[in-house]
Amino acid sequence: MKNDLDFYLNQPYKIDIIKDAENNSYVAYCPELEGCITSGRSVLEAIENLEDAKRTWLSSALEHNDPISAPDSLINFSGQIRLRIPKSLHRSIYIKAREEGVSMNQYCIMKLSSSNG
Repeated sequence: MKNDLDFYLNQPYKIDIIKDAENNSYVAYCPELEGCITSGRSVLEAIENLEDAKRTWLSSALEHNDPISAPDSLINFSGQIRLRIPKSLHRSIYIKAREEGVSMNQYCIMKLSSSNG
């Protein structure tokens, strides 16, 4: 883990903003930095407040040697998942894939895609 606050502040962490109609405000948070959340009366104010919250969150994490995750945009995904599954499930997937006329890999991709929305 790097111990440089500026390094982490310059990382491309995702920012999500949600309108809080009940309080007539906006909630801003970094989903990759669990608990790093703030709000503001406008989107701009929420983003500005989030920069302060991010600085505080990262400073605290560095001070306590807590893990700091990398931004999801910097993670290289291989496109491979290796699973250990029960033999009965393996057999069931094989049978269903054969019935569909596709490979087990293609069948699993189809099922994962449809359930992942």
